Amino acid sequence: MHFGRAAEKEKDKSMVVTLENEQLSVKVSSFGGELQSIVEKETGREYLWQGDPTFWKEKAPNLFPYIARLTDGKYTYQGKEYSMRIHGFAKYRELEVQQKENERIFSLESDEETLAQYPFRFRYEIRYRLTGSTLEITYRVENRENHTMYFGVGGHPGFQVPYLSGTTFTDYILQFPEAERPCRIQFSEDCFVTGEAPEQEMADRELKLRHPMFDNDAIVLRNAGHCVRLRPGHAWEQTASLEEKKNASAICVKFPQMNYLGLWHKPKTEAPYVCIEPWSSLPSRKGIVEDLEQQENLISLEGGGVYENTWEISLEKLF
Repeated sequence: MHFGRAAEKEKDKSMVVTLENEQLSVKVSSFGGELQSIVEKETGREYLWQGDPTFWKEKAPNLFPYIARLTDGKYTYQGKEYSMRIHGFAKYRELEVQQKENERIFSLESDEETLAQYPFRFRYEIRYRLTGSTLEITYRVENRENHTMYFGVGGHPGFQVPYLSGTTFTDYILQFPEAERPCRIQFSEDCFVTGEAPEQEMADRELKLRHPMFDNDAIVLRNAGHCVRLRPGHAWEQTASLEEKKNASAICVKFPQMNYLGLWHKPKTEAPYVCIEPWSSLPSRKGIVEDLEQQENLISLEGGGVYENTWEISLEKLF
């Protein structure tokens, strides 16, 4: 299995490809199809977290075929037990790369290594496309079995906070759509679904960023809407220079086909980033080794079927 040192050696051999237009320059690694950079050309500003290992060495892993943690790192399927690392195996694999004029496609096909962890034959793709100041990310999964396949997909991008000079982490807010009232799913401190307490509806449609909000690990929301913006709050607007006001951009993550949203940075630190993570499904319930056929929130794809899910990262002017 490509774990530990073996995975790191494979990562060292990976290729980084560039996708750009007049607004953005984007870099993606063939290792896991992971984003490496999102630069706004007008300002030269880097928006993606750059992987400082002091806090978190990754930048924007892609999650497949499972989201987050499995109890004891295990699950069952048709009476047999399997093991898999957190967030699945795709993030630890070197992917095939296809470069088109305005698109980059990264793919992984099932092999002996994947079948030992996940008993389904598949083709998995991540497609990146630029349109103006928007980066589209599409997950495409082909089920090459003649029976139902169960899985989850998701993104885990980290964004620089602060991303404007002269601002601080606490100047920023996460803003949700007006029509939505997000509910927080109850998690244990080690980030499993508890299933015990009811979901808590948020009091309003925004979260003011504070480092202690992540002390108990990730915040996971349902009904977070189709878009969430990371933007400076009122304190920043009052103190920013005219130049910053003129050039300021908000980060907007749109996820119309994802049911959940994870928010995270390394717990109990003052990490200068926040992850905005669109998820199709949830991790295991606390203390339960999940039966893949019985976990209600997983995607069920019929034999021979194809599944696609597109989400976006866009830079939007505040003023």
